[in-house]
Amino acid sequence: MIRLDHVSKTFANTTTPAVDRVSLQVPEGEICVLLGPSGCGKTTTMKMVNRLIEPSSGEIFIDGRNTAETDVVQLRRSIGYVIQQIGLFPNKTVEDNICIVPDLLGWDRRKSRARAAELLDMVALDPGAFLHRYPKELSGGQQQRIGVLRAIAADPPVLLMDEPFGAIDPINRVIIQDEFLKMQAKIRKTILFVSHDIDEAVKMADRIAIFRDGKLVQYDTPDTILAHPANNFVSDFVGGDRTLKRLQLLTVRDAMMEEPPRVRAADSLQDAAKTMEAHGHQAIVLVGPRGRARGYVTLQAARGASGSVAENHESLPTTIQPHEDLRTAVSTMFRHDVSWLACVDGDGMFVGYVTLRGITRMLSETYREG
Repeated sequence: MIRLDHVSKTFANTTTPAVDRVSLQVPEGEICVLLGPSGCGKTTTMKMVNRLIEPSSGEIFIDGRNTAETDVVQLRRSIGYVIQQIGLFPNKTVEDNICIVPDLLGWDRRKSRARAAELLDMVALDPGAFLHRYPKELSGGQQQRIGVLRAIAADPPVLLMDEPFGAIDPINRVIIQDEFLKMQAKIRKTILFVSHDIDEAVKMADRIAIFRDGKLVQYDTPDTILAHPANNFVSDFVGGDRTLKRLQLLTVRDAMMEEPPRVRAADSLQDAAKTMEAHGHQAIVLVGPRGRARGYVTLQAARGASGSVAENHESLPTTIQPHEDLRTAVSTMFRHDVSWLACVDGDGMFVGYVTLRGITRMLSETYREG
């Protein structure tokens, strides 16, 4: 959808390029975060896409069309743009702010106002309460939401976002990031997103482009960049805790042992011990008649003991679902002082388990593959 082909920018009265022969391609429906230290060229690169800055050389294509051959006014109206300062018109209502571009494009008024209400509902802002408010009546987080909605009101295929959440306090920033990702899952815009925050980039991006001194030094998925940084600069930039950052990119399913052995209430402790010994397990999960996780028995408790599992099992301290990320899994283990978790589906059915050792092994094997 967005393709940069050897794009450079050298500003007047300078000899060093601000952007130096950058080539990258952002597939349709993906978020590409441009990341790097101040002055590295990331914002200049983004602004060349909608020609707020004209490239010195190279070509930029959107959906196969060369942006240099497109009327600049039409180009900008076809690209959503969100900035850190938000830039809402203080004398216009929320409804009119959202409808700026649809109005410029000549949309029917009823259609554009219905679109504003639809978008407010999408980000959990009640249209009846917010459509006719003015920006000064909104919190900073609410204003930022409106800024994003204004950018997508005319349904542009491409969205440019210049540190859009940078001015929001940390708690609201997380909330807005989560809301935006939910919205993106529905609208599937192709997005260039400038950030200086590696944690934000890891959370938001399908792909990350890391810049240094105007050059693109690595362009890849967040997990690949964290697991296999291209050089020392990238390794230092993403941080010494890059292994911990990877935990939020991987799901429990990635490290889960599926369909492990299990016991039922009527089974004897001796049989439970034999099953654990045969599989090298220190504990085994008790399931009900339909397969729901009900508790567990340890090898230490079962070995040499008599009686049934029903009479001697312990309650599971907690469970986790396969779609949750490994950061949540590890945090849950620490919180409950355990080294493994039973994994259940949405109906509580036992589907596997995940261990701290298994997570560590999986991460180590991924590093060795590089």
